[in-house]
Amino acid sequence: MKPSDVIAKEKVEVVQKEEKPVAEKITIGELHLSGCTGCLVTLADTYEGLFKLLDDYADLVYALTLVDVRHVPEMDVCLVEGSCCLDDKISVEELKEARAKSKVLVAYGGCAAYGNITRFCRGGQWNQPGQEAFVPISEVVDVDLYIPSCPPCPQEVRNVAVMAYLLLRGNDEQKKLATAYLTPLMQLAQRGNEACGCDLMYDVINQGLCMGCGTCAGTCPVRAVTMEYGKPNVNRDLCIKCGACYAQCPRSWFNFDVMNNYEGIMDAIKGAMQ
Repeated sequence: MKPSDVIAKEKVEVVQKEEKPVAEKITIGELHLSGCTGCLVTLADTYEGLFKLLDDYADLVYALTLVDVRHVPEMDVCLVEGSCCLDDKISVEELKEARAKSKVLVAYGGCAAYGNITRFCRGGQWNQPGQEAFVPISEVVDVDLYIPSCPPCPQEVRNVAVMAYLLLRGNDEQKKLATAYLTPLMQLAQRGNEACGCDLMYDVINQGLCMGCGTCAGTCPVRAVTMEYGKPNVNRDLCIKCGACYAQCPRSWFNFDVMNNYEGIMDAIKGAMQ
C-alpha cells in the first residue's frame, strides 16, 4: 500500500468517527428569576465537566447569557434559579410556562428552594420600586426536585445532570442507581419550603446524629445558627424558618438507598465523565 493510500484511509476513518451520532441526549434549560446569578456561574464553572455533559449527554437549550433563545422551549429538565417575585407578572408567567414545558422542574439553589435572603426584600429600588414580594418557586408551581445551597457546588450540578440522563435514557440498572441518588432530593421537594432551626434540634441533635460539621451555621442566611461547643445553637428570634439549615445538614435527610449504592453511583458518574 502506498503512503498516500494510508493517509487517505486515516482521513476517511477520522471523518467517519466525527460523523458518528451521539447517543440520544436530554435537553436542559436554566430559567433565571430573582437571584444573584451565582447559580448560573456555578453551572458554567463545571469547566471540563460541562463540556463533557454538553458533548455526550445534554443539550443546553435555554439559559441566561449562555444560550441565545428568547422564549422558554420544551425541555426534559429545567433548572430554576432565584425566587419568584409575585409583583412581577412576567416572572410568574415564565415560571408557569417552564413548569408546563419541562418534564422535571428543579429548584436550583437556596433562593428557588427556600427564598433565602430574598425574603427580606422590601422594594424601594430606583428601577423597580414595587417589587417586594419574593417567594420560593414551590409557592407558585409544583417542584420535582431540590438542589439546595447558595450556590450549589459544581460537582452536585454535574452529578444531578448525569443521574437525570441515566434516569431518562439509561438501562434498568442505571435507572435504579439514578433513582436511589435523586430520591432524597425529591423528598426535599415533597417536604416543602419551610423548616425551622428547631427541626435540626429534634431530628438531628437530639437523636445523636450531629457530627458538628457546622454546615447549618454556614448556610443560615441570617446567622441565626451558631456553633457552641461543637454543636449548633439556634437563636429562635432570628430564625426566619427558611429551611436552608435543615436542607444542607448531611444528617437531616440521611438515606440508606444512597449509602448502600454509593460505590455503584460513584462508578456510574465517573464512567460517564470519562
